[in-house]
Amino acid sequence: MGIEGKVIAITGASSGIGEAAAVMLAERGARVVLGARRIDRLQALASRIHSVGGQVAVVRMDVKRRSDVQQLVTLACKRFGQLDVLINNAGIGPISLIEDLQVEDWEEMIDVNLKGFLYGIAAALPVFREQGSGHFVNIVSTAGLRIVPLQAVYAGTKNAVRTISEGLRQEAGDKLRVTAISPGFIYTDFAESMTNPEVKAQTLAARDKMAISPDAIARAIAFAIDQPSDVDVNEIVVRPTAQG
Repeated sequence: MGIEGKVIAITGASSGIGEAAAVMLAERGARVVLGARRIDRLQALASRIHSVGGQVAVVRMDVKRRSDVQQLVTLACKRFGQLDVLINNAGIGPISLIEDLQVEDWEEMIDVNLKGFLYGIAAALPVFREQGSGHFVNIVSTAGLRIVPLQAVYAGTKNAVRTISEGLRQEAGDKLRVTAISPGFIYTDFAESMTNPEVKAQTLAARDKMAISPDAIARAIAFAIDQPSDVDVNEIVVRPTAQG
């Protein structure tokens, strides 16, 4: 089918990778259904997409609530009659040393990065099974490929997503597709979730030095979706050339 005409739902769509993917996929003819906590930004994004002739629906949602994720999928089906792709994009990274015992930050990462992702599977998989087709695109991280100090818990949540994605791929059969995309340093507001001021400042400095545009990940997402239905692109890693 390619991209044109597909119904694509995106979590964490109000900024960064989610926003870039929404714009790019809509430009290529997809009908996009966007969810995030910041409804004002979603509405502004929807206006941009509408202004160039795109089809879009938005809903305020928090992936920490299963009912909210279900609402995103339900909106796609009600508004456009189907759901072809779910992009599990929402994520946070309040990184810290383990010995700092930032337990509340750990819990928040588990709730958003892991449980929110699982809620996406729970909402979309029955729809995909009934349709006999569907595609999960799960945003992981290069943090799970190279474990470094400060990122252990964050990497743990992202590696859990990677593991579950592979298990889902093996269970999915020949009608469903599963893609895991691991971004490196991308120029987004990712650091805003960080609660340690020193770590946040270091992260912003590194971002400003080497990060690449979210469009790089949007292109990777579009590439995976655009393949023929019998081609499943399972893993993509996209880093800045400057990232070690």
